[in-house]
Amino acid sequence: MDPPEPPQLTFESAENIILRWDTTSSEQPRDPTIFDGGDRHEIHQYLDAVDEIQRSLESATLTEPDHQSKAKTAIRIAMARLEDEFRNLLTAHTSPIETDCLVDPNSSFKKHCRTNSSSDGAVLPAESFTDDEGLESRTCVSYRFANRICEIDSIPSDAISDLRSIAERMISAGYLRECVQVCLGVRRACVDAGLVRLGIEKSSIDDIQRMEWENLETMIRWWIRAARVSIRMVFASEKRLCKQIFRDLGSSSIDEFCFVETVKGQALQLFNFAGAISISPRAPEKLFKILDLHDAMSDLLPDIEVVFESELSKMIRVEAAEILSELTEAVRGILTEFENAVLNEPSRVAVPGGTIHPLTRYVMNYMCLITDYKQTLVDLIVSKPELRHSDDPTDVEFEVVEGRTPLASHLIWIIVILQSNLDGKSKHYKDPALAHLFMMNNVHYIVQKAKGFPDLKEMIGVGYLKKLSGKYRQLATSYQRSTWVKVMHCLRDEGLHGSGSFSGVSKSALRERFKSFNATFEEVHKTQAMWLIPDAQLREELRIQISELLIPAYTSFLGRFRSYIESGKHPETFIKYSVEDLEADILDFFEGTSASQQQLRRRSQ
Repeated sequence: MDPPEPPQLTFESAENIILRWDTTSSEQPRDPTIFDGGDRHEIHQYLDAVDEIQRSLESATLTEPDHQSKAKTAIRIAMARLEDEFRNLLTAHTSPIETDCLVDPNSSFKKHCRTNSSSDGAVLPAESFTDDEGLESRTCVSYRFANRICEIDSIPSDAISDLRSIAERMISAGYLRECVQVCLGVRRACVDAGLVRLGIEKSSIDDIQRMEWENLETMIRWWIRAARVSIRMVFASEKRLCKQIFRDLGSSSIDEFCFVETVKGQALQLFNFAGAISISPRAPEKLFKILDLHDAMSDLLPDIEVVFESELSKMIRVEAAEILSELTEAVRGILTEFENAVLNEPSRVAVPGGTIHPLTRYVMNYMCLITDYKQTLVDLIVSKPELRHSDDPTDVEFEVVEGRTPLASHLIWIIVILQSNLDGKSKHYKDPALAHLFMMNNVHYIVQKAKGFPDLKEMIGVGYLKKLSGKYRQLATSYQRSTWVKVMHCLRDEGLHGSGSFSGVSKSALRERFKSFNATFEEVHKTQAMWLIPDAQLREELRIQISELLIPAYTSFLGRFRSYIESGKHPETFIKYSVEDLEADILDFFEGTSASQQQLRRRSQ
């Protein structure tokens, strides 16, 4: 059987209830607050009293001026009390989301966090808990939900119901501004505390741009995680809370106004960091972190448009879109700066041994990292590179290929200008053979690096890589001509015979020829053992080519003329090398250490 309905309050009894809870009265109330006392009868009685006084004012049943004055006084007292109750309820049930477990998936707090979620449920009742030391109550939910909008009910439903009951009466009595101001004061402080826990601090653009880039890199990683939590959880949950309290009360946009005014400053503060990074001085080393920022903002933008969908929050949507646009321009600008840096890299000191130049390694590693962001960059890089004049013949290799994306064109252009720069650096070698070896090493490295990264290989294209492979083979041939023509010149027959028949070999000329070969090969061996080909396969291929060129020619020359030397005195003075000696010495080439050291190493093995 249902309990009987309470009797209708009279004006006098309603007035007495309100006056009994008058905070300005010298008489102290029985409890500090109505709603925290837990006495639901007391709560309903007070709300009914407010309703009765308000009804009396609106219905014009109070004809006596004295009664009207009493009613107005009672309403003012009631509104002051409800304002306090509203503030106390919000404060009592307000705690920032526990961001340790949100941002750090390995946080010790995570084990305490349990959430109830369905496959598509976006509303999570978050658990409030006390940590191991019995400290403050915190609202916590796992970071894994930050990949989508996830509204958290951080205030219990019964408290929401009480807050809404208070707001309804304050708005009905014309105290909308006071009600909203209380809500803004409490909730702003809560959102502020949440963002501080996330590591979002108030910093000016100048403050951010004065920071060392190494520190900013760490901050960017943290900011991305914090932004996901802020937008998808903190702001989305705040919007839900405002709707729960204010929706359909008074003006249709009270809930949205309260939400926007609560989080607007924090949202703009959050975006301020990304905005400052987007307009910072452009440098190649910044590209990948700015791409991370761009991808994060691009990923968040649809959720920003959902969370801040109203006309009141348009400025926040516009700010986010503008920052994304600025990040896009920053990416394009940095890529251009990188191209300029590659083209104009000023080092003039030749690398020892003709090995791979640090610039080549840097550029190719950079390009491999670029391909990690292939999908983003294909969308962002929409124009072909600006071709700059260069005297390097590699310019002709940059041809327009139908279907090649602008990004692929930029990558090939970077290789072209890298070769142009390297060609200039090769001129610092006094020995033309070493200059050819240097270029061969570097072009070969470019090819192998591209082949080792499927995305880079695909974007550059097999056809262009074949051209580069042909180029380093051509450079290997140029090296051989520069070095071995003079060695092979010592093994020619011309100048060894007298004016008559073959039997008229000039022994003195033959001795000089052997001495010339010995000295020339010894110098080449000594010098080129110090040269370096880092790639073992390329090093072995070039040694084989040298052997195929030298060994048959020396074997033939030795076979034809050995007897003439051995029939004279001290033949070992002239025939210093056996075929086996030459084969062994060729193995010393391009190791980057002296021949004597390599020989000692071979003897010790």
